[in-house]
Amino acid sequence: MASGLPLRHPAQGFNASQQLIKSDRGGMLTMSDDNVMMKQIVGTHAPDGREIDVKPLLHLVEDILKRATLQIDTSLTAHAELEDTTHQVNFVSMIDALSYTIDRISCEIAYKALGGTDAHATTVSLCNLLPSYSWEAKLVLTMAAFALNYGEFWLLAQIYSSNELAKSMAILKQLPSIIEQSGPLKARFDALNNLIKVMMDVTRCVVEFKDLPTSYISQEVPALSTAMTHIPTAVYWTMRSVVACATQITAITTMGHEFSISTTDVWELSTLAYKLTNILEHLRKQLAACYEYIDEKRNVETFQMLKNLYGSSKKRVHLDVLRRKNVLLLISGLDILNDELSILEQIYNESRQHGARLDSQYELVWVPIMDHSVQWSDTVNEKFKSMQSTMPWFTVYHPSVIEKPVIRFIKEVWHFRNKPILVVLDPQGKLVCPNALHMMWIWGSNAFPFTSLREESLWREETWRLELLVNGIDPVILNWIKEGKYIFLYGGDDIEWVKKFTNSARAVAKEARVPLEMVYVGKSSKREKIRRLMATITAEKLSYIWEDLTMIWFFWTRIESMLYSKIQLGKLDDHDPMMQEIKKLLSYNREGGWAVLSKGSNVVVNGHSSTVLPTLVEYDLWKDQVP
Repeated sequence: MASGLPLRHPAQGFNASQQLIKSDRGGMLTMSDDNVMMKQIVGTHAPDGREIDVKPLLHLVEDILKRATLQIDTSLTAHAELEDTTHQVNFVSMIDALSYTIDRISCEIAYKALGGTDAHATTVSLCNLLPSYSWEAKLVLTMAAFALNYGEFWLLAQIYSSNELAKSMAILKQLPSIIEQSGPLKARFDALNNLIKVMMDVTRCVVEFKDLPTSYISQEVPALSTAMTHIPTAVYWTMRSVVACATQITAITTMGHEFSISTTDVWELSTLAYKLTNILEHLRKQLAACYEYIDEKRNVETFQMLKNLYGSSKKRVHLDVLRRKNVLLLISGLDILNDELSILEQIYNESRQHGARLDSQYELVWVPIMDHSVQWSDTVNEKFKSMQSTMPWFTVYHPSVIEKPVIRFIKEVWHFRNKPILVVLDPQGKLVCPNALHMMWIWGSNAFPFTSLREESLWREETWRLELLVNGIDPVILNWIKEGKYIFLYGGDDIEWVKKFTNSARAVAKEARVPLEMVYVGKSSKREKIRRLMATITAEKLSYIWEDLTMIWFFWTRIESMLYSKIQLGKLDDHDPMMQEIKKLLSYNREGGWAVLSKGSNVVVNGHSSTVLPTLVEYDLWKDQVP
């Protein structure tokens, strides 16, 4: 046979669809048959303009099919999660509206499969049930109907051995004998699983086109126009694959072991998978081109936005000062903490003094975001002027020059809420990090050029050591580390525990003849209580302290930033030993006293007050192990 080349509606010309199917391994249809079929399918399409968000339904279909297509045996383990419960509230009303349609499709597929109706005729009848729906909605609804039947088949297969009701139903469907004879059916189930996976991939891809932001791309753009032309073909062949899969399952349950002898049907499933894979490759290529186009549009928009954001605290300057440089946009309200500005200024100034000409490579610009609905009073204006005058970097001349569309862009595209973010643009104006504040807190200017790639690289080089906790905060501790001393970092807000701990630790160090230093690093909250506690520590000479509360704020902010940095990169691993230690510290901060003991750089113990103090008190029990 000639290669099957799905073609588009005559009004748009048939040639474009020929790119979709490259070689069809001998083909399922002649080219002319394909043309006639697609005319017939497009002829059933009469959308009424209603919009349906099919993504929640698609998530449910994915969940069912992932659980049902892993392998043949009944020891399947579920590993897919549904959307969070907050999403399911809206989902219930959608299911109410669509359940009748899904049931109709499901019944139609089952009826036609039993009757041995031609696959194309069945697909046309499904399209006739769904004339008013968009292409992606037709596809997701059909996949949902298939998941309903296929999921029921595998649910019985998984539970019939342990559930009496399921056992009786399974016998009617011949499931026990099918499972027992699963060996000869393995090739068929493998072909089914492979085809279903490709069907899901195509469905996700079609839905993704629907989600492209219309504010950045329209159907006049060639990549999207080409894709829209080919989507009917993709939908048709996926729906037809649904019919083929349903027919296979029906045949297995009605003919049982006799059906496993045939190899023709396995070939049909493999051929459909091959055809859909070719379609998918073409659509993904167009989707990538669409995303590239959107990125370019956003880059232009970002540059235009930058033109509205220049200025300085003392005088207006031209945008040329930012050309050919990495630009860090500090986006915040007027409620940004003095601690944050103080540390950021310290890092910024250090980069200017010791940054190996970093000063010529990046500029920082403060972008103050104000709610336009809030009245601009003299008090607010004075606060802005006061903050602006202390900043050594460039700032927007005045919040009023930032227009509403720019604020909307910053909130919607860069996800600014209320907390400060540090957006990084490369010399071409391209976004290279959505928020570099976390890596700035952790590594300072060493994180230059502040890209997500640099952030990943820094984490790969990092290890669990004391410097990770105190770098950039206090040179005194860094000197202790170089000298190889034992160092206790400790915190909490219970003065009695602090007294017992420091006295016990000093006594143990003296007895064991080891050089010990201790530093109190407080707590991330209860600022005034911590200030009073520090006064007691100083008066009673219990240990070294950080007199500047900003240093304590920075210590805890850096630790939180380590967690947020990993989350932002999508690299948070619950089994990562370094992250486990960081999470421990954050939990201790909420729960009371704690201490970290290191010998030089090497962290020996990271423990809660409930274990650290008793260990010191019971020194006599383990003192023989000190050497």
